[in-house]
Amino acid sequence: MNERQRCLWAENDEKMAKYHDGVWGKPEHDDQKLFAKLCLDLMQAGLTWRMILYKQEGFERAFDNFDIETITRYDEAKFEQLMQDAGIVRNRLKIRAIINNAQRTLEVQKEFGSLDAYIWSFTKGEVVKNQWQALEEIPSSSPLSDTISKDLKKRGFKFVGTTIVYAYLQAIGVINDHVTSCFCYEKYE
Repeated sequence: MNERQRCLWAENDEKMAKYHDGVWGKPEHDDQKLFAKLCLDLMQAGLTWRMILYKQEGFERAFDNFDIETITRYDEAKFEQLMQDAGIVRNRLKIRAIINNAQRTLEVQKEFGSLDAYIWSFTKGEVVKNQWQALEEIPSSSPLSDTISKDLKKRGFKFVGTTIVYAYLQAIGVINDHVTSCFCYEKYE
């Protein structure tokens, strides 16, 4: 196996390769980063991950580095400012969802101690390590993403359908969907 062989979706694009090699599938336990990734994944709905990744710095700037408590205090003036920001996806429902989800995240933190404890409780802290041989085998949802999606919706989160949640679980390393020929397959345990 080639030492640097990676999942095909990350080939031929330096920024995608860097994200693939150092972030995607790596188990994440920092609440701020977990929240940021949820925001970026909900922004991806109907768009490409490449587009979101290339706007990531704009999102971080516009949303105060995804500081959860700061976002809960956004008022209508801040909302309108975000709607005028060409550095992000200017979708009213998605922006409102991020603000709402920050408030819901504080509630989850209060109940579970952290967003990390809540998310990882669904797998008892274990990584779900799939054994896909090819990109085409990787599903867009699973029973796990169905369960978490339903629970998040019950808690009032927005833009957390099962496909978004599955992508989120991949991004934060709850699900390891690196194909078996990828050098990252064994890297993140």
